[in-house]
Amino acid sequence: MNTTAARQLRDRRVQFDLGPLRNIPFFRVKYPIDGKVCSPTGFARQHPLEPLTRPFVLLHSPGRGDSGARARSRLSPPVRGSILSSFFSTPVVPSMEISRVTLAFCSLLLAVPGSAQVALKSDTPSILFWTQEQQSAGYRSIEKIYKIATVKRGSNVHPLPKASKQLSPTWGYGDRQWTVAGYMSANRTSGVLVLKDGKIVLERYGLGRTPKDRWTSFSVAKSLTSTLVGAAIQDGKIKGPDAMVTDYVPELKGSAYDGVTVRQLLMMSSGVKWNEDYTDPKSDVAQAGFTGSEPDMDPLVSYMRHLPRASEPGTKWHYDTGETDMVGIMVSNAVGEPLSQYLSEKVWTTYGMEQDAVWMVNASGKQERGGCCISMTLRDYARVGQFILDGGKAQGRQVVPSWWVAQATAKEIDNGAGGYGYFWWIRENGSYEAVGIFGQSITTFKDDRLIIVINSAWPAATSKEYGAARNAFVNALREAAKSI
Repeated sequence: MNTTAARQLRDRRVQFDLGPLRNIPFFRVKYPIDGKVCSPTGFARQHPLEPLTRPFVLLHSPGRGDSGARARSRLSPPVRGSILSSFFSTPVVPSMEISRVTLAFCSLLLAVPGSAQVALKSDTPSILFWTQEQQSAGYRSIEKIYKIATVKRGSNVHPLPKASKQLSPTWGYGDRQWTVAGYMSANRTSGVLVLKDGKIVLERYGLGRTPKDRWTSFSVAKSLTSTLVGAAIQDGKIKGPDAMVTDYVPELKGSAYDGVTVRQLLMMSSGVKWNEDYTDPKSDVAQAGFTGSEPDMDPLVSYMRHLPRASEPGTKWHYDTGETDMVGIMVSNAVGEPLSQYLSEKVWTTYGMEQDAVWMVNASGKQERGGCCISMTLRDYARVGQFILDGGKAQGRQVVPSWWVAQATAKEIDNGAGGYGYFWWIRENGSYEAVGIFGQSITTFKDDRLIIVINSAWPAATSKEYGAARNAFVNALREAAKSI
């Protein structure tokens, strides 16, 4: 095993449950690892934080007893070579076959089902496994790495004046006292900005970032896509939250999405069966976008229209990454223009963002990712929060219906973690949040007129440790802001 790769994986705190895979013959074959001979499952038991290493993508010839577990990869040779060569130093050739286990893992590396972003270079490593140096540079220059669409700003800029009194809190957490600088250094934070009553009471930068640098949002983009649904309703392009999804994505007619409303899709309660288990090689997240799509149809829609029903629409919250991107497709179809253009017209230009944003497109190379990856400056993140806090108004007119904003940022369904609105997380402390992996968040305390933006490059996509530290930081900022 490549010890450098293993160390990087250990730093990422990668977890991989081998339970469902132990009966696949591939996992019973033994390989030489660090001078010893053991199976991948045995290696994983000994090294629980670094199981996703070279043995899991070793491709062996027929006759090893796993022919039933193999399926020819539908990934293009450049993509296949990029994934395997970049992460596992494994030579690859166009005719190589990839086991279904490997295919499932590749889907994790590409981050989302059916909507993998388009890298400008074939040897670009997965954004989920970037080194710290790659994160610091790449998160602020996504347009140099992936194909994007531009969200153009307008001529006016919404002012964010600096308050006369600035925050500089200290707080206790764990076994030590913390300062803002200490938190940012320990938690790899590139930017923190706090607005109180529309004024900046704290603005700090780290990881070499400047006020002019953008930073990628990851799933914070979902909340903006939800906002565009509201704008389309205001414009009469979508009839309302109870309109049928199939009215705007007609390819879904006759599928399990028949009878599903726009509201139910935004609440992640469509009732359509979806398996997002990355340890299951047969899961939807492992197959969507890696199987052939129908001609002249977005690959995500092509896959999802064949999914079965699991429950009645609107009755159960179930996280489904694929549907968040499908909402983006729905909005584009409804308004008749790209998401980036519509976001520019409805928010960036009218509200007054200070800089163009960039938005990753999906595997089609044309459609912006409704569920991920808009890059903007720290101050523009804060303006997004203020736009929603102000009820969706810009230049004195309603861009998004005020009732839509109220519903989107309130508990519409129980998710076992406070609640869920329309692609906004509802917290028990009274806040609502837009959240992205690796430490991105816009947290709003409506009654306090307080917005807290945090951009980070955590060493793990999600982490209880880093999440708890962030919550303590947010609480400290909220308490300190009460004195202003």
